[in-house]
Amino acid sequence: MIEADIYKALGDPIRLEMVKRLANGSPLNISELSKNLGVTRQGARKQLQVLVSAKVVHLTPQGRGKLVNLDPASLKMAQQFISRLETEWENRLEALKNFVEN
Repeated sequence: MIEADIYKALGDPIRLEMVKRLANGSPLNISELSKNLGVTRQGARKQLQVLVSAKVVHLTPQGRGKLVNLDPASLKMAQQFISRLETEWENRLEALKNFVEN
């Protein structure tokens, strides 16, 4: 289930902060993205690999480095999953309310 991969990737505070930094739509290089996160460049690369594997971000070569871009489609998929759950629970609660009132 791809949603599980996305939620797992976003479950780490460092990775979540990386996604927040990319949320404005502007790509960042790895140094900019990991600045003041308390991780080494190698640690940042490991965290990014989890995000790449979950398809939350993708890397684009730029010179000797790479730019990190957010993939909004994957986050949209996760949001749609939550919306479906929310609708399902609202329907269940409404059915329960009707049952109790009648």
